Amino acid sequence: MRHHGESSPPVPSAQRSGDWHTLSRLLPYLWQYKWRVIIALALMVGAKLANVSVPLLLKELIDAMSIRPGDPKLVLVVPASLLLGYGALRLMTSAFTELRELVFAKATQGAARSIALQTFEHLHALSLRFHLARQTGGMTRDIERGVRGIESLISYSLYSIVPTLIEVGLVLTILAVKFDVWFAWITVAALSLYILFTVRITEWRTKYRRQANEFDSAAHTKAVDSLLNYETVKYFGNEAFEARRYDESLERLRRSRLKAQTSLSLLNTGQQLIIATALVAMLWRATQGVVDGRMTLGDLVMINAFMIQLYIPLNFLGVLYREIKQSLTDLDKMFTLMDREREIADVPGALPLALGGAPDVVFDRVSFAYESDRPILQDISFTIPAGKTVAVVGPSGSGKSTLARLMFRFYDVQQGTIRMAGQDIKQVQQATVRQALGIVPQDTVLFNDTVAYNIAYGRPGASQAEIEGAAKAARIHDFIASTPKGYETSVGERGLKLSGGEKQRVAIARTLLKDPPILVFDEATSALDSANERAIQAELAGVSQNKTTLVIAHRLSTVVDAHEILVMEAGRIIERGNHAALLALQGRYASMWALQQSAD
Repeated sequence: MRHHGESSPPVPSAQRSGDWHTLSRLLPYLWQYKWRVIIALALMVGAKLANVSVPLLLKELIDAMSIRPGDPKLVLVVPASLLLGYGALRLMTSAFTELRELVFAKATQGAARSIALQTFEHLHALSLRFHLARQTGGMTRDIERGVRGIESLISYSLYSIVPTLIEVGLVLTILAVKFDVWFAWITVAALSLYILFTVRITEWRTKYRRQANEFDSAAHTKAVDSLLNYETVKYFGNEAFEARRYDESLERLRRSRLKAQTSLSLLNTGQQLIIATALVAMLWRATQGVVDGRMTLGDLVMINAFMIQLYIPLNFLGVLYREIKQSLTDLDKMFTLMDREREIADVPGALPLALGGAPDVVFDRVSFAYESDRPILQDISFTIPAGKTVAVVGPSGSGKSTLARLMFRFYDVQQGTIRMAGQDIKQVQQATVRQALGIVPQDTVLFNDTVAYNIAYGRPGASQAEIEGAAKAARIHDFIASTPKGYETSVGERGLKLSGGEKQRVAIARTLLKDPPILVFDEATSALDSANERAIQAELAGVSQNKTTLVIAHRLSTVVDAHEILVMEAGRIIERGNHAALLALQGRYASMWALQQSAD
């Protein structure tokens, strides 16, 4: 079976409990740079102290201007103080802010890198079942938004929300100490109403933003899937159909974004109404204080400056709150990927697979099913002796390729054991099991890189001479050398610039370069013409000498020299023996041989 339609395993229910849980998971990544965090916080406080000092300086300057015109002190006191004091405070505010961002940039980027790398490694550690069920476009979008969400979350919280809260605290303290308590109460009431209104409306409109993100991921998934299957779209002339599907997703995205924009306009209007009302109330009370002689003109200017400094960042509170919530949602989605349980995991204390050469491989009463109600392998037992070749033949769907997947531990068997050199592969480190195996799959997929890169993928770090030697053994060196760029020729997305036979020979070269003690050939020459097939079969036969080899074949002529041939049907071994013994048996193998010979 090539496609199994299985669903991915459920995500553990204890993995998330809201935004605070997401934040608590982010903090350890930032705390790796704790000294940078502490210094950045100190610089942030310094910037806000300097910023709050500006209105205080303006008050002193305006009050000092009560000197009579023509007094020589006016030239010395007012312009000098204004230029030096105001400039110094403004410079300090900017300098502290820039230093804070400079100091904290390494922590931000370091945390983003660590989480992205950990997610990437975890995705590679997940089982084949997960990757067959995933939607690549939507998943990559989730990771991309999650990494961006880390930077946005830190930027909006540390650089906007927290500094604003510090400034609000400082301003309220000054108002309460220097003037009557009503100034502080008006400010507190306005801020409380403003924050409550912003949070409530933002929570209400978050569903539109979340909906827009879902439609965005769906549109991206459809676009990526369609472009990856470009040839299939062209074969069936379905360009208009694909465009309609994509446009339907874009239309849903457009409608959800329009709703989000409409609700944003309502939010902004309400915020401005609260700000304007509070500002009028504060200035009315300050003006009355000046008229009554309780306050100076400098006090009036200072209060106005405080309110402007407070409400300018608060204008963006709705945007900041929404972005922080969205960043937390995006980050939580990436943590959800990281929390997905590994179906195939090493047992605690697992040791490396110990090999002294080509090992024997034993399938002992193995039963396996991708889905519980549809068994694929039923009580399979056979041995591939060390250094020998065993072939498996049979109709499509009989379970042949599943044997290879189980050897690589893409899945674990439900019953029975698979042993290599006498060791149960479920009890040893799976990375060492895969290191001992090499495969030439029937469906070869290459990286969108050069021919040299794809061959060298079998053994990263191999020399050019070794790469060319593997290419010669796979009978593809002459073709590569004939191209304008040689081994630097790009193979395109999934290797689509190469023919099926060329891709298969690159896959053979890649496995030959790896040179593992156990080989698996899954229809390794199915895409080759007869002449190349015979030549490569000879090469593979030579390479297989003294290696434990499993050959999965449809063409029986390619396995006549196997040590043993297994005939599978419906997940069971119905015949076994060498070529001559199976022909003499006059059973299923003999009829398949006769049918293929007559066809040839």
